[in-house]
Amino acid sequence: MGGDKAPGAVLGGMNQFLYQNGEDTVFFRVFGDEKRLRKMMNKYPRVARNCEIIHAPDVIRGTDKVRDVIRHAQNTSMYMAIKDVREGNSTAVISAGNTGVLMALSKLALKTVDGISRPAITTMLPSGGGDSRVVMLDLGANVRCDAENLFDFAILGSVYADVIGHMPHPKLGVLNIGEEDTKGNETLQRLNKLLMAHRDQLPYEYIGFVEGTDISAGNVQVVVTDGFTGNIVLKTVEGTAKLIKRVLMENLKKSVLAVVGAFFLVHVFKRLKHKIDPRSYAGAMFLGLRGFAIKTHGNSDALAFANAIRSALNLTKSDVYHKISAHVDALAPIKAELMAEQ
Repeated sequence: MGGDKAPGAVLGGMNQFLYQNGEDTVFFRVFGDEKRLRKMMNKYPRVARNCEIIHAPDVIRGTDKVRDVIRHAQNTSMYMAIKDVREGNSTAVISAGNTGVLMALSKLALKTVDGISRPAITTMLPSGGGDSRVVMLDLGANVRCDAENLFDFAILGSVYADVIGHMPHPKLGVLNIGEEDTKGNETLQRLNKLLMAHRDQLPYEYIGFVEGTDISAGNVQVVVTDGFTGNIVLKTVEGTAKLIKRVLMENLKKSVLAVVGAFFLVHVFKRLKHKIDPRSYAGAMFLGLRGFAIKTHGNSDALAFANAIRSALNLTKSDVYHKISAHVDALAPIKAELMAEQ
């Protein structure tokens, strides 16, 4: 029931996913206002055949604060869905609802993977040429991060890039205001020094500090930062994509020749749209929990939600958490060295 366009966009996304991937691909357990949902199911018979509705009388609003709802969330659609994953009835939960509350409830119900200090919001952003992407974390779960958190994010991000992004031994950088070792605060410098000293022992190729321009240039495959900075970068990327689309449309309308030229470049524009459209990489993973929780934008439409379902399905088929645990164990001595310096 969460999101600006719910539950219509949610059901529409489910319908779109089933149409594209087959009705036997996924069976959905839908939590929300049963009476309202059953009425809407008449419009989506494909979804109705492939889902079960579980009545949830309460809804968490986008404006709700974590501290105000955490103790009274047991009958909300969001918490009931998360709890369903914890109990093993579902393999993943997807929501377009309140990000802060979704993260808090997911941490409470699913717990954090052993050896990981905090989970992080993770997704892939457009980068470089072709279909290249860059994994970035954290995107808003942790506004303030210490060196331990960032060290753990590097593990999470590199595994995600390898398993889900098919980027084995990815190039990983820590986002900073400059590439020089002397740039940034003490936390970043201490982390960078440690990772540089142990480069040969890491399950990723550590390339040091990276700047914002490296993200879109394709110079790095995993970018590690705190949630405050990461969320700003995410919103900037999405805003830039909308700006490019708006400028193209405005200029096409000003010239007949431009319209004619655009006709011959239709395939180029389609590839560009797919590359920069935020809906094409909809679905951010709460990585580091003992269960799969995926967050879509509050204004997600059916296409964005369908892509989030696809992301969730890929995650449930992967061995991402086994690899995370293996890397946590292997890098424990290096992390201990980092902690001893604090």
